[in-house]
Amino acid sequence: MDKVLSVSLGEVALKGLNRKYFEDKLISRMKKTIKDIGYERMYKEQGKLYIEAQEDDFDLIINRLRKVFGLVYISPCIRVDKDMIRIEEASIKIMEEKLSKDLVNTFKVKTNRVDKSFPMKSPEISRKIGAIILNKFNQLKVDVHNPEIYLYIDIKDNCYIYIDRIEGYGGLPVGTNGKGLLLLSGGIDSPVAGFMMAKRGVQISGIHFHSYPFTSERAEEKVKNLAEILSLYTGPIKLYSVNILEIQKELNAKCPGDEMTILSRRFMMRIAEKIAKESGIDALITGENLGQVASQTIKGISVINAAVNMPILRPLIGFDKVDIIDIAKEIETYETSILPYEDCCTLFLPKHPVTRPRLEDIERSEESIDIEVLVSNAIEGMEVYNID
Repeated sequence: MDKVLSVSLGEVALKGLNRKYFEDKLISRMKKTIKDIGYERMYKEQGKLYIEAQEDDFDLIINRLRKVFGLVYISPCIRVDKDMIRIEEASIKIMEEKLSKDLVNTFKVKTNRVDKSFPMKSPEISRKIGAIILNKFNQLKVDVHNPEIYLYIDIKDNCYIYIDRIEGYGGLPVGTNGKGLLLLSGGIDSPVAGFMMAKRGVQISGIHFHSYPFTSERAEEKVKNLAEILSLYTGPIKLYSVNILEIQKELNAKCPGDEMTILSRRFMMRIAEKIAKESGIDALITGENLGQVASQTIKGISVINAAVNMPILRPLIGFDKVDIIDIAKEIETYETSILPYEDCCTLFLPKHPVTRPRLEDIERSEESIDIEVLVSNAIEGMEVYNID
């Protein structure tokens, strides 16, 4: 009778001929995530992954692995041979452990007989184990419709008995769906956008724009801290830090004040696109949300898009702010995001920004500016941090 962790896959299990590629990426990420904790063995058995490790390390391993995209459940299991006596003993033991920690009144046994050569069928096994549990624990009752807990029995090459299923985030393993450069502002939205795209398998890098010395070093440290939190889910993040103060000064001197926000965003996109192309990155990612601020109207977004050719992914475009905040709290970026350090978007902020910009007007305003020189100078002066 051994204790192991079982790991249930989500969409990865549905990938057909490409499944091995996704599984290999997932296993590689899992191994890196728990390497410093240590484990004895990781193996596959008929649809699930299993980890042999010290039981004292289970909670720490589970907490790490639930942040690995591609996993939907992690369960501490008892592993026994395919023998009804052993299954009965393990079922009693795991129920004893559960009742010692939690108040439980109702249960149901759920058997998955993957090995069809096993002599008893799933309903027979469930009935037999259910009767043994009822006889052993007088305080329990069976509820087949809405039990407080399930006792799971998986019969494969080995037999696995478990109760708890700790939820992961699902999604796809990071790195299976291309690379994205996240515009990481320091606000609530952009870390959530990075989380959402990483959950879809995108490998995340970040770019942060600042206006030092008008914005403080503490503001940049805040963004680094956000990247560190995000890296718990995405893996290592390369963070590009770019000073756009000279660009903002030029725009403020030569362009209409109400266009300042749109013009600044177009420069950010140009800089991000150039860095992305040089780094083999496939798309840009922003935390923009339709209608949230003046530049995030459909016309504003269209004018910003026109500055670049690379796809711009906006995973939060239709989200309510309350929903975004809920995710930020769940992934633990919220408290850092609300720290009151200024960002570059507050500098030269117009009192009445244009909300329905026309592309021809914006391009006319840019004619007096040497765009290529400003973009190149900003990139030449950038700093790069490796966040892990």
